[in-house]
Amino acid sequence: MWIYEKKLEYPVKIYSKDLRMAKYLMTQYGGPDGELSAAIRYLNQRYTIPTNEAKGLLTDIGTEELAHVEMICTMIYQLTKDATVAELEAAGLGANYAIRNGALFPADANGIPWTASYIQAHADPITDLHEDMAAEQKARSTYEHLLKLTDDPGMKDALRFLWEREVVHYQRFGEALRIVEEYMQCKKIF
Repeated sequence: MWIYEKKLEYPVKIYSKDLRMAKYLMTQYGGPDGELSAAIRYLNQRYTIPTNEAKGLLTDIGTEELAHVEMICTMIYQLTKDATVAELEAAGLGANYAIRNGALFPADANGIPWTASYIQAHADPITDLHEDMAAEQKARSTYEHLLKLTDDPGMKDALRFLWEREVVHYQRFGEALRIVEEYMQCKKIF
C-alpha cells in the first residue's frame, strides 16, 4: 500500500512555454524507455523475484517511477499551457489536439501510443534485473539528450534530478542482481 503526498517528488517550475520541448519530453511519458514503462515493468517483475530485499527494491523503484510520470506530465502541461491551436500545429502536436484537445495521453514523441509490449518480464530474476539495468541506462541517455534540447533553467533542473535518479536506480539494480545471484547460488538454482 502506498501513501500519496499531494506534492511532486521534486518541484517542477518551467519558465517559458515550449511546445517543441513538450513534444520531445513525451518520450519519457509514453515511450518504450519512459517512466510509465519503467514503473509497470518493475511493479510487475517483483512477483517473481526470489528475495524480499530485491522484491522490496523493485517495489520502491517502481513506485518512484510513478512519481516520475507525475513530474513528466507536470512538465508537459506547463510547457503547453495556454498554447493556441496554431502553436500546437506548428510544433507537430496538431494530431494530439485533434484527438485529445489539451489532455495528456501516454505516447512517445512521434505520437505512438504507449503499449505493454514495451515492458519485459521473464520470471528469470537475473534476466529481469539485467533488463532493468538496461532500461535505466536508456532512460539516463534520453535525459542527457533532452538536457541538450532546452535552455530553460527550470526544465534543466528537473531533468537533471530525473537523470540522477536513473543513475541511482541502475546502481541499486546492480546491488539487487548481486543479492539474487548469491541467493540462487546458495540454493543451487543454476
